[in-house]
Amino acid sequence: MTRVRHPYLDHPSPLPFAHRGGTANGLENTAAAFRRAAAAGYRYFETDVHTTADGVLVAFHDATLDRVTDASGRIRDLPWAAVGEARVAGKEPLPLFADLLDEFPEARWNVDLKTESALLPLLNLIRGKRAWDRVCVSSFTEARLARAQRMAGPELATSYGVGGVIGLRLRSLGIPAAVRAGAIAAQVPERQGGVTVVDRRFVREAHARGLQVHVWTVNDPDRMNSLLDLGVDGIMTDQLETLRSVLTARGVWV
Repeated sequence: MTRVRHPYLDHPSPLPFAHRGGTANGLENTAAAFRRAAAAGYRYFETDVHTTADGVLVAFHDATLDRVTDASGRIRDLPWAAVGEARVAGKEPLPLFADLLDEFPEARWNVDLKTESALLPLLNLIRGKRAWDRVCVSSFTEARLARAQRMAGPELATSYGVGGVIGLRLRSLGIPAAVRAGAIAAQVPERQGGVTVVDRRFVREAHARGLQVHVWTVNDPDRMNSLLDLGVDGIMTDQLETLRSVLTARGVWV
């Protein structure tokens, strides 16, 4: 396994991530979902953040409320007073990310930075709560992550965006490519658009650069085992019990 480069990774790998808290019960990215994950023994949680029209940082995946709540509209166009009335699956409110940090003080959070407007509020929150060791910031946008890293400095843990992953994949194939320094992990799908991303060469190249490899979103036990056999350092899943069973059978559930 790779050498730990940041306190965020202070857990024996492979790391089990509860993707959006685990979506099997339909309550993704709610405090109820993360409570269930914590009760199942998970320490690493994955979530997403958006900002409302008045700058409130909300843990939620979609840009709009329509898919999973009883409300509608774009989060960025609505004030928190309106967004706070929405209920996921008609039951659970959207949590503030600040409240999740407070409720789960032992958890490590992988936070997908969905919009540019959420960048400064997220960094200010992490700084204000001294949560540098508890949050890894991710995004599809490599430039956004580079800005976050410049603004926050080495205390901030980040993964690669799409650009960094492409560069790492090219390097794994022996093709020269630039990659951003300072990230702690490559967080990737196993395959994208019919193209394999994660194979032994990719994992070897990441480890050679001191990076962990975290794969999303894996719900099938056979795929979990295959990826673990390749040496990946973390798996993000919706199926909490399945991943726990796989890691337990391999003797690496901590």
